[in-house]
Order: sequence, then C-alpha cells, then structure tokens
Amino acid sequence: MAQNTLRKPVAVKPRDRQPAPSKPVEQMSLPFKKKTTDPRNYKFWGGVLMIIAICLFFAFLSYIFTGAADHSIVESVLQKRHSVTADEVQNKLGLWGAIFSHFFIFRWFGVAATGFPILLFLIGFKLSFEKEIIPLKRTTELALFYTLWLSLFFGLVIFYSKSVNLLSFVCGGIGYEAIKILDKVIGVGSFLVVFGILAAFMMYYHNITSLEQITQNLPNLPKRKRYFPTDFEVVESHDEEETEQEELEETPEPEEVKPTITALKKPIPTKPGDIKFIIEDTPEEEEIVEVNKPFEPIPSSANNPQPPIIPFNIATEENLVEKFGPYDPTLELGTYQYPSIDLLSKREEVSGKVTPEELEANKDRIVETLGHFGIGISSIKATIGPTVTLYEIIPDAGVRISKIKGLEDDIALNLAALGIRIIAPMPGKGTIGIELPNKNREMVSARSVLGSKKFQDSNMDLPVVLGKTISNEIFITDLAKMPHLLMAGATGQGKSVGLNVLLASLLYKKHPAHIKFVLVDPKKVELTLFNKIERHFLAKLPNSEEAIITDTRKVVYTLNSLCIEMDNRYDLLKEAGVRNIKEYNGKFTQRQLNPEKGHKFLPYIVLVIDELADLMMTAGKEVEQPIARLAQLARAIGIHLVVATQRPSVNVITGLIKANFPARLSFRVTSKIDSRTILDTGGAEQLVGMGDMLLSMGSDMIRLQCAFLDTDEVDEVCEFIGNQRGYASAYHLPEFSGDEDSGDHNDVDLSNRDAMFDDAARVIVNAQQGSTSLIQRKMKLGYNRAGRIMDQLEAAGIVGPFEGSKAREVLITDLNALEQMLKGMG
Repeated sequence: MAQNTLRKPVAVKPRDRQPAPSKPVEQMSLPFKKKTTDPRNYKFWGGVLMIIAICLFFAFLSYIFTGAADHSIVESVLQKRHSVTADEVQNKLGLWGAIFSHFFIFRWFGVAATGFPILLFLIGFKLSFEKEIIPLKRTTELALFYTLWLSLFFGLVIFYSKSVNLLSFVCGGIGYEAIKILDKVIGVGSFLVVFGILAAFMMYYHNITSLEQITQNLPNLPKRKRYFPTDFEVVESHDEEETEQEELEETPEPEEVKPTITALKKPIPTKPGDIKFIIEDTPEEEEIVEVNKPFEPIPSSANNPQPPIIPFNIATEENLVEKFGPYDPTLELGTYQYPSIDLLSKREEVSGKVTPEELEANKDRIVETLGHFGIGISSIKATIGPTVTLYEIIPDAGVRISKIKGLEDDIALNLAALGIRIIAPMPGKGTIGIELPNKNREMVSARSVLGSKKFQDSNMDLPVVLGKTISNEIFITDLAKMPHLLMAGATGQGKSVGLNVLLASLLYKKHPAHIKFVLVDPKKVELTLFNKIERHFLAKLPNSEEAIITDTRKVVYTLNSLCIEMDNRYDLLKEAGVRNIKEYNGKFTQRQLNPEKGHKFLPYIVLVIDELADLMMTAGKEVEQPIARLAQLARAIGIHLVVATQRPSVNVITGLIKANFPARLSFRVTSKIDSRTILDTGGAEQLVGMGDMLLSMGSDMIRLQCAFLDTDEVDEVCEFIGNQRGYASAYHLPEFSGDEDSGDHNDVDLSNRDAMFDDAARVIVNAQQGSTSLIQRKMKLGYNRAGRIMDQLEAAGIVGPFEGSKAREVLITDLNALEQMLKGMG
C-alpha cells in the first residue's frame, strides 16, 4: 500500500563533494540561470531602489527651499568652472542632490518631478517584498501622464501670468518651453490644447464621457419605472379572475406598481377563440459590488499563531484544538489577496432591446403558422432572455404534441429566424416552448456575473458561474456536485471562453491551499495564460519544466499519476474512517488525524483537458482508460474532470467516457448526430453560437448564455495572482515512470550500452535521483531511449529497482566511485 507522507523539514548535513567533470556547452548556462533568478538579488536591488528613491525625494523637497541659492553653484559645476565642496551647497543631500534636483525640477518637469521618487520606491518595494502597495502598472501610467501634464499646466499659468521667477520649482523647462512654442503658433489657444489633452486622457483611460459619470458614486435617486407603449398595460397576475378584475379597477399610480407581468390590452382573435398574450418581466440586474477585494478569504485562526503541523500526541489529543485552535491550511499564504473585480473590464450590456413590436410580431406569426395547420392556441406567455425569447403556448384540447413538434422547420421558415428550438412539452409545466433568437442579443460580461452578490455569497465547495439563463438569472452550479463536466462545440462557438469563465470562477472564490488545477492543452495556446499562477494553483509532475501539459506522452503520465494520487487518497480516507474528502479535511482541521502517519490536508484537484479529440487520435486507449477510471472513482476524494472537445463523435466521446459524465455542456454543433452524441438529444445544432449553450444535468436541460471573458482580462487576473508570494513550487503529483521501467532487466546486455550511458550515469549520481524523466529533461532524449538507459543503469547497479510512484534509489553516492566503476566496465 502506497504511503503519502507529509513532508517535514530535514536538516541536511554538509558533505564534501568532488568537483564535477566539465559540462557540455549547452549545460553551462544552467548555473547562471539560477543566479539570475535568486530571490536575494531581487531583494538587494529592490532595497537599493528604495534608498535611492528616498534620497531623491528629500533632495527634491529640499530644492524647493534652497534651489535659488544653489542655482549659480550648480551651473558653475556643470560648466566646469571650478570645483565645489559640500559645505557650499545648501541642499540637504549635498552637491549631487542639488544637481539631480536641478535637472529634474529646474530643467525638466518642475515640482511634478516629485512623483518619480515615489514611483521608484514602489518598484523597489515590489522587488523586495513581492507585493504591491498599490497597482504598479496603473500607477506608472498615471504618474507619467500627470507629471507631463502638470508641467504643461504650470507652464501655462506662469507664462501668461509673467511670473518667470517661479519657473525653477513649479513648471520646469519642458513645460515653459512647450507653452512658449504653443503661444507662438496658436496664442491663447494653448489653453484649449492643454485642457483638451486632459479631457482626451480621462475619456480613453478613465472611460469618463460625461459629468454624470464623475458623480456616479453619489446616492442614486429613485428612477421611474419604464413601461411598454400604450398597446400594453401593467397588471398583476392572479389565479382567480375576480381578483384580477379588482386589481384592474383600482390601479395605483405607476410609481407604486411593481411591474411583474405585462398583458395585451386587446387580445387578438383567432379561430378557436381569443388568445391571452403574457410577457413575463425579467428580474432586475444584480448590483455589482466594486471593491478592491470582493471575496474575503475564509476566516482563519490567524490570532493563534501555529506551525503548519503540530506534533500529534495521543494523550493530549482532545486538548489540541482547545490549545492551538483548528488547523488552517491557508496560513502558509496568509497574506494572499483574492483578485479584485476591478480587474475585469466594464462592458455595457445591451439590455431591453427586445421591443413590444418584435414580441407581438413573433406572436402573430406563431399563431398564424399554427393556424395554417389547424392548431388552435388558448394563450401565449413570453419570457425574454439575453439571447433568445421563450414563447410558452397552451394548445387547445385534443392537439397532439407530436404535431407541433413536426412544425419546427415550418415555424422557422415563416419567422425567418435562425436557430428555432421547440420544447414539447416543457418539463414540469403544461405548456409547449418555442425559443426564438432575439434580433439584438445581450452580451453577458464576466464582471456582471462574477461581481454579483449571488455569486459572492455562494457557499458551494467548487462554485462555478456559467452565465445567464433564459429568464436573465445568473446561473451558478457546484462542480463538486456535477461531479465531472463534458463540453463540446464546433470551432469558434465559445468553448475556450467557457473554460476561462469556469477557471476564473474558482480563482475568485478559492484559496490556493484549497484547490489545484491540472491543465492539459494539446493546442498549446489556449491555457498558456495560466502559467503565471503555477506556484499558487497549478499541479504538475515532479521534474516537469512546464505546468501546462502539451506533450501527449506527458498527458498519459499525468493521467496515470492522478490515478496513483487517487489510490493514495483512498488509502488515507480508509485509515481515517471517512467516506469523502470533505469529512477527511474536517477531521484533519480538527486535529483528529496524525500527520506522522501520512495524513495531510487534501486540496481539490480539477483536471481540465481543452481538446480530447487530439489525445484520442494520438494516444487512444492510453488516454481513455485513466480518464474513465478517474471519472468513475475520483469524485469522493476531490478530483474532478472538465473535458472539452470540438469533435463530439463516438470515437472521441466513447461510451466508456460518456457513461461517467452525467453533466454535459454543448455549444453549437454542426449536426443533429453530434448533438445526440453529447447531449443524448437534439437541439444543440439549433443554437445561435457566440456562447449560446445547453447544459444537461440528469433530466434537466437548461439553455444558457455564457459570460464573455476576454483574454486580456484573464491575463490581468493571472498577473495579479502571480505577482503575490506563492509556494516554493507547484503542487507535485506522484511520479509515474511508465510500464517500461517495471519490466525484467535481467536480459540487459551491458556490453552493448547506449552511447549516452556514461553521461546519463553522471547526471543521475550528481542529482541523486533515479528518474527517467530527469534523463529526458537533462539530456534531451525521448522516453523510449531514456527508459532503455535506465534499464542499463539498473543492470549495472547504479540505480535500484522500479518502486512505483517513487523515484529509484541511487546506489552510487559520489562521482569518484562512479568514474571508477565506468573505468572497470571499459
């Protein structure tokens, strides 16, 4: 039984090492690379920048009061007339402080130059402490612009007020000379140029186009309700006709009525009788909470300082929680800040564009089309969504549902609309649904759903917000309850955006200690943005250079490694006497499990595969079997799969895979066969694209409009997380060496050794780690050749036998003994 023990600090005794033999030219760059990435270098240079920034700030501040007195001395030094001692200069930072201040303030930018030391200090602070006091990128842009603009503004004031004596410490030479040139060209029009530059900057950078937007943070005044034109009136729907008549007779003022349903005042007559047309009002938009840190981390026992693991003692087991408090896995990254909703772009959502005229025209066409085929309707109800409008009809008694279902193409022809979908009957309702695309679609921004109060207050284990439903409600589901998700859709229909929204949802709600991602991207371009969060959220194989897996062979290793991780976790659950990861982590945080016996806090692991079709084509059964095994067993121990493909055919989504993915998500596909392959029913071929999707969960089929998350927004979120202090490395999965390492090596012929045998032996002994992947990475060899070399190393007695998920034992302790062995082997 594999043991997954907790890592503990181990004191390493120094030992004498013989100098390693000379390395090839290709490997000589590795030590230099380590030196350049040494965190001590960043701390040193960050401290230097902060000291320089503080000195410059006090020099500039002193220059405001002493600049006039030091002016002649600095000019004489610059013109090399004579040397000057520090006693002759009144600037608090001496001669060099006076010279720097003279250039920055007198000759260049004026008093606005004091922003440069502040900016330099922020850069040094980020290098030293790996965090930002305020957003550095935005601060740099603002500081550069306003330094130049303030120089122009003060130059404008001084030039036209004729107060040239203030030039030395107010506007600087740049501002004054620029206004002087503008005055010669356009005269007083210089005022328009200077303030026009400010207006253009605020318009494009701050997105301010009116005075109303400047005061948008003021308390909102009550707004009058909007109503449809006079053809419609607002009424409240009731079950009994008498109550409805009383409400119509005693209608209050429009401001006091909350519009819930709008009804047609004059029903349009049809052959079977009058039709009642009801338009269901959509819910109001949820308020987006715009704060710097919208999602607070789970409260931890930060007031009770503790090491990550406290020694376990059976005698005092009951007193551990009382003495030290519950174990908090987030303390290792206690300063971690959740990404701000301000990192996402503000996009204007086009809402309310479905006009009453469009609704009534569609209703008339539906009634007319069904009337041509002798189908009577008693009432129609319209529900307006972001992408489509759902018309629920109640047919007359005696009308067969199959008769209406067969008219799907005829209704589409009469309405001249793309992507009509008929739901007959509506689940849980006595109606038949007809979905018609809106002429003006609404774009659902990621900011509107991730910043909503509904999502922020969700207490699910793995909350995922996918978009909005057909009734304009934000749809949130729990990935832990799905428990796996299978996605499909034709090229360009929104799969990659959907994956980004899913991952962003988890990044906005979960701490790095609670969740890890295994990202597989055969296309090599879709998930590369998440490389920046490697030390926070990503998991990978040991000795793997890249956390985003793109090589097919590495995908096979990773999937089998996850299977080993799954078996190890089930062993831990068995020893703990619990059934799932939630109960296990609950016991561990209450200090009821002994870390010395291998117990540890288990984060959720989400495996994301962006293109399954390519893996099935190149690897086939090697990929299918571990995916099916994980989908069958991994739910209880917190490993969840999200698999996407653009080719939902039966040879890609096989029966073995499909049977274990109860949750299916389909964007638009090209044929009805593809729709039935992914959803077990038609309808996905009738979607209108651009994020329009169907989600099947058990017996429920939900139509959603996926939220739009741009690549730049994903980059901003990942950069914000990546700039914070993270773990020492990514989360390491168990190593999987492949079947070739587990064979019988007694028949290996050492007389016919590989040409790279000696170099591989030196790499293994020098690293003291018997790993096939290490040979691959260091010597740039393929897996098969590296496996054969490893067999030869075992036969020669340099490494030990294969030990499953663990690395092989290195039997030679130093390079001198190895060289003697190699000489003996000839």
